[in-house]
Order: sequence, then C-alpha cells, then structure tokens
Amino acid sequence: MTARHWAYFDTSVLVKRYVKEEGSGLTRRLLQRFRFLSSAIAPVEAMSALCRRRASGELMPRDFLAIRARLHKDRAYWEFVELGEQVLRHAEELVQKTDVRTLDALHIASAVMFQAASGLTIPFITSDAKQRDAAQAMGLTILWVE
Repeated sequence: MTARHWAYFDTSVLVKRYVKEEGSGLTRRLLQRFRFLSSAIAPVEAMSALCRRRASGELMPRDFLAIRARLHKDRAYWEFVELGEQVLRHAEELVQKTDVRTLDALHIASAVMFQAASGLTIPFITSDAKQRDAAQAMGLTILWVE
C-alpha cells in the first residue's frame, strides 16, 4: 500500500463528514484518499458548528452524542498545525489583505506555514467560497467541496 498524501481540511468540509448535506459523499472520499491535516482550532470549531445544529433542532440530542463520540474517535488519526507566533502573524497579515474572517485566516495561514515548513504542496480543501478565494490569492491549490 502506498502512503497517502497530505491534504489540508477546513472545518467547513470536516463537518460534512458527520452531518449529511451536500458534499458529504465527496468529503468522505477525500478523507479516505488523503491524510488529514488541519489547524489546531478545527476540533473546537467543528464542535461549535455541531452544537449550533443541536440547539437549532437540526441535530437531535441522540444524533449529536453519536457524532460527538465519532469525532473524538477520529481525532486519533488527525494531524494539526499549532497556532504558533508565525501562524498568528501570517493570519493577521491575511485579514488585512483580504476580506476573510478570523478563523478562515487561521486555517489559510496554517496551511501556508505547513507548506513552507515541509516543502510540500498540498491541496487545501474547503466549502467556504470566501475562504476559497482568499486561499487561492495566497497561492494555495484548492479542492472545492460544494
């Protein structure tokens, strides 16, 4: 078996792994194809999105608990880019150059810093259009999940 290549997964895509919506099938295939890399903020951001869905009634409490358990189990297979000084500084520069939100800037900066440190060019997988545009402007290779 050959080693899987890295890909950077934004939380907008990660949530599709747990909640059935447009793009969920593609997300599952991408998670099988690539090694998972994201920012250290991804688990908190994903949990926030899932809690909002539970509060709105979109997720029933029983489903939320099952998803939460699966998310915790899956974390053993994930790699994270820590939010160090370089990532934070790069994200700060990014929000000044683009119209991207804070958490999206942290994801883009994390992917850029990983590539710089590793020398690898990896796909940046997102389903957030504004983030996609900012990531492209930063020279990242985009895989779009509708």
